[in-house]
Amino acid sequence: MGDYQFQDRQPQVMKDNVYLLGEAIERAPELKGVPTGVKGFDELFFKVEWEDGKPVKKPLGGIPEYAVVNLTGMPDTGKSLMAEQFTVKQASLGQKVCFVTVESPAAFVAAGLKQRATAMGIDFEEIENNIILIDAASNSKLRDDIPTMLDTLAYVYRTYHCRKTVIDSITGLFEAKEMLARSIVRAFFNFMKKWYQTAIFVSQKRSGHDELSAEAAGGYAVGHIVDCTVVLSKEILLSPNRAKAFKKELGDILRILRIDGCRLCGHDTRLHLMEITELGLVEVKEPLVEYLKGAK
Repeated sequence: MGDYQFQDRQPQVMKDNVYLLGEAIERAPELKGVPTGVKGFDELFFKVEWEDGKPVKKPLGGIPEYAVVNLTGMPDTGKSLMAEQFTVKQASLGQKVCFVTVESPAAFVAAGLKQRATAMGIDFEEIENNIILIDAASNSKLRDDIPTMLDTLAYVYRTYHCRKTVIDSITGLFEAKEMLARSIVRAFFNFMKKWYQTAIFVSQKRSGHDELSAEAAGGYAVGHIVDCTVVLSKEILLSPNRAKAFKKELGDILRILRIDGCRLCGHDTRLHLMEITELGLVEVKEPLVEYLKGAK
């Protein structure tokens, strides 16, 4: 079978895709952090520098620039809130942000972004022209035809000079065709890299998935392709023993965040407590192990 496939094939050498390491490193961007607007989250990423002959961890101050970050979790774990906080924070810093809304029509997303800005103490009128919405929720052509979506993104990037992109959710772009999930996610990942975007992809978990695994709808395709995966989970404490262990009331919600790998920089690998405040903002708290030590 192998001989039959290749016996009439002419060699095709892709020389343009072969690099010496020294050539490739010259094209690599400087490692910098991009603030997310999520309290306690940006400090979980770091880089290593040598000082006096010893490696020293230096806070990055955000997710790595030009990274494609996957936020995954069950419903009501704070994924969209984190994506909106990132959008508002970057817009407040004068950055143009492209927000692709796949689940809710643009008007509803705009209302949510305004609420997030108010809670963060940011004047919405000062940022509203820095956020460009692509309403894929209201247009099946954008959802179902990937080339059309990519052409529309390219138009936004050229017109508004965006360097930040949010897709909420990437899962909505391969509904009912999860066999194609890997190729669809790969297409968007490569597109983000081509346009030098710092991007957040929100992805959904199915109810059968382990809460703290990186798996999302479409299998592990998203997590294997992107630069970084952040897993959000929640547990309703219905057991008296569980509630007591976490010093919470019976029926309270325990929220946890975990970074499931980041290939572009160092990161805190521990489980961290997370809260959604009364103002609707996600905040990352202390590591779970430290919290449990204090709870004893």
